[in-house]
Amino acid sequence: MNVQVVAVGKIKDKFVDLGLKEYSKRMGRYGRFQIVEVKEDSFNEPLSEKEIEQILAREGERVLAAIKPRSFVFALDRAGESWSSEELAAEFQRLAISGTSQLVFVIGGSLGLDERVTDSADVALSFSAFTFPHQLMRLILLEQIYRAFTIVAGERYHK
Repeated sequence: MNVQVVAVGKIKDKFVDLGLKEYSKRMGRYGRFQIVEVKEDSFNEPLSEKEIEQILAREGERVLAAIKPRSFVFALDRAGESWSSEELAAEFQRLAISGTSQLVFVIGGSLGLDERVTDSADVALSFSAFTFPHQLMRLILLEQIYRAFTIVAGERYHK
């Protein structure tokens, strides 16, 4: 299975980058894995609602352009569905059986995701009611993807 994470913005913290490299390496056992970073607009706060919409629209265009055709898309969104690790693993299995080979997970920038991105996604997932820094969310996401693959493979990582 091919997994791609499309994320708005670059990683700035070294500890996050080290964790991402570790999980990226681990996932190589289960298929092809790639992180695609798209440009995050810079801005000064406070922002008007119109300015927020414009920024999200520009970032959303870049996100949508990075998604390959025929991909199954998961958009990370606080308003999305909450799944367990086992449910994510079961969805991976279901998708593999149905012939889906390209999974894309989308993480927005500090302002979130454009509505067009979440509307076009196959699933909107929420990891928590908490708000996480979008860079740290990338590391949490990679760990959960890795965990789901180990569950599918019947390995001991998930307890």
